[in-house]
Amino acid sequence: MTEEQSLSVNDNDVPISIPQTSSIYLICKRCFDIVCSSIALIILVVPMIVISILIKLDSKGPVIFKQERLGKDGKPFYIYKFRSMKLDAEKDGPQWANKNDDRCTKLGSFLRKVRLDELPQFFNIFIGNMSLVGPRPERAYFYEEFGQYIPEFKERLQVKPGLTGLAQVNGGYDLLPEEKIVFDLRYIKDQSFKLDLYCIFKTVTLLFTHEGAR
Repeated sequence: MTEEQSLSVNDNDVPISIPQTSSIYLICKRCFDIVCSSIALIILVVPMIVISILIKLDSKGPVIFKQERLGKDGKPFYIYKFRSMKLDAEKDGPQWANKNDDRCTKLGSFLRKVRLDELPQFFNIFIGNMSLVGPRPERAYFYEEFGQYIPEFKERLQVKPGLTGLAQVNGGYDLLPEEKIVFDLRYIKDQSFKLDLYCIFKTVTLLFTHEGAR
């Protein structure tokens, strides 16, 4: 665990009071999201068609998996992903993703490892439900569960959720919720173009190492 990851939620440099973000920054960030997601959807259309065919050949079920998550200000939206799990994956109720998750299909395990299952989320970014960078969107179920022992968890709802984020590039799914919230709050507190670019470039690097993938 890195020095940053050892911080606690109650650390003094992670305030619960979030400063107001510059409107110029938010407008420019939205424009950046639209341009990048548009380019990505055009460039990735053929690979996404190939992945869709492979998913249909690999297992029964829909190609696209959609699930309700909470966005900015707690507004529900549907997140889109390539289906990586079996149809009965949550027969026992919602579960936090585990390393080497046996609920995944054979192809799904590979898609998750290289993060290709996330590609449809460029559509979420294009229509404005998500941003390229921000806290990962979670279900209301987990906000309620984690909120019982991490009161600050709901603070993540002050910004749009992202495809990648500070928590994702500092451990990702390997982080416990109480560790992840530290990075999420730090991102919300220090939002800037510089931090967004850092997260994006770090994400590109992680795509080749598969660290934090699940």
